[in-house]
Amino acid sequence: MTRRVYAGGTIVDPVLGRTEADVLVEGDRILEVGSGLDGDEVVDCSGKFLTPGLFDCHVHLAYTHINLWRHIHTPLSYNFYLAIGNMMRTLECGITSVRDASGADLGMKEAVDDGLVPGPRMQISLAMMSQTGGHGDGWNPSGIPVRLATQYPGRPSGLADGPEEVRKKVRELVRAGADVIKVATSGGVLSPRDEPTHAHYRPEELEILVAEAEAAGIWVMAHAQAAEGIKNAVRAGIRSIEHGIYLDDEAIELMLEHGTYLVPTLVAPTGVEKAVEAGAQISEAALRKAGEVIEIHRESFSKAVAAGVNIAMGTDSAVTPHGDNLEELELMVDGGQTPQQAFASATIEAARLMGVNDDLGSLEPGKLADLVVVGSDPLEFSTLKSGIEQVWKAGKRLV
Repeated sequence: MTRRVYAGGTIVDPVLGRTEADVLVEGDRILEVGSGLDGDEVVDCSGKFLTPGLFDCHVHLAYTHINLWRHIHTPLSYNFYLAIGNMMRTLECGITSVRDASGADLGMKEAVDDGLVPGPRMQISLAMMSQTGGHGDGWNPSGIPVRLATQYPGRPSGLADGPEEVRKKVRELVRAGADVIKVATSGGVLSPRDEPTHAHYRPEELEILVAEAEAAGIWVMAHAQAAEGIKNAVRAGIRSIEHGIYLDDEAIELMLEHGTYLVPTLVAPTGVEKAVEAGAQISEAALRKAGEVIEIHRESFSKAVAAGVNIAMGTDSAVTPHGDNLEELELMVDGGQTPQQAFASATIEAARLMGVNDDLGSLEPGKLADLVVVGSDPLEFSTLKSGIEQVWKAGKRLV
C-alpha cells in the first residue's frame, strides 16, 4: 500500500493546533504526524499550510439557484447534471463532507461513494418534513404547486400532519436512504404563506418524529427560525437547529442544557436579496422576509456564541451560489467567534455534529486522509478560497 508524506508544511488543525510537521498517509488513512517522515511519494508543502477537509452542514447540492420560474422550466433530470458542478465547486472550497438538507437522493450519494463523479461525502435527508401550509409545502395562492423538491421515486414528499402521518413519513424517508431527518419546526423566508416567527408542528408530533428517527439510529435536524419552534425542537431532542433566527434567552438555555448544535447559515438571507438583484424571480413576500431577518439573525448568532452554544458551519447553498460557502466563516467571525472557533465549527465541531469525529474533522493519526493544501493562512478567511491549491479526500486528490 502506497505511503505518501505531505512534507515541509505548517499544520493548522483544531485539535493539533498550529505546528510545523509532516503528515504520513497510508492508503486512505493518516498514519503519523511528525518530523522527518518518509514515504513512497512526497507532496511538497514547503511554505504552505495543511488543514483537515472542511465541512458544510447545510447544503442543497441538487439545487443550483432559487429562481422558481427557472425551476418550472427545467427538466427534472437536468438538475442532476447541474449537481455535478455544484459538488465540484464545493470541493474547490476545501469542503470534503456535507450534510445535505434536502434535495440530494441516494443515487447522488452512491454515485460519489462509488467514484462515478467527484464530490464531497454526504449525509442526506432527501426531503424536508413539513406540516400542511408549512415551509416545505409548495402550495401557492394560484393553486399551482411550485416547490424546489419535486417528488419522484427515491425522493418522497415531506408533507405529513398528525403523529401517525409523521411516524409513517419518517419510516418512508429512512426506507429511501435518509441518513438524517430534516423537519421544519417553523415557517421560513422562501415559502409563501407562513412566517419565520410561526412555530410549526406540535410537541406530540415532534416527539414521535424523533422517536422514529432514533429507532432507525439517525438524528434529526430542524429548520427552526421562530423562538417557539426552536424550543419545541430542542425539548423534543432534535440534534441541531438550522438558522436559529429568533433565538431568545430561554431557547439558548435549552440548547446549552441539551447540547444542541446551532447551524446558523448567516449568509442565506443576504443571498436571497442578491439573487433578486441578479434577476431571480422570487415572491415579494420572500424578499420582504429576507430583509426583516438579517439583523436579528446576526444578533441571535452573537448571543449564542457568547453563551457557548455548540456551533457548526453551514451555508444553505444554493440560496447563495455553491462555491461561495467560505463567506459564512467571515460572517461567523463578524458575529463574535474567533477565527480559531469558526475554523473548529467547520472541522471538528461539524464532525461531532454529524457523528463522524472518529474518522474526520482533524489530522490526527488513524483518521481518514481528508487534507487541504493552502498557500495562504487558512485562518484568514477572506483569502482562504483563493489560497486552496489541493484537496484530498480519503487519500485521493480531487482538486
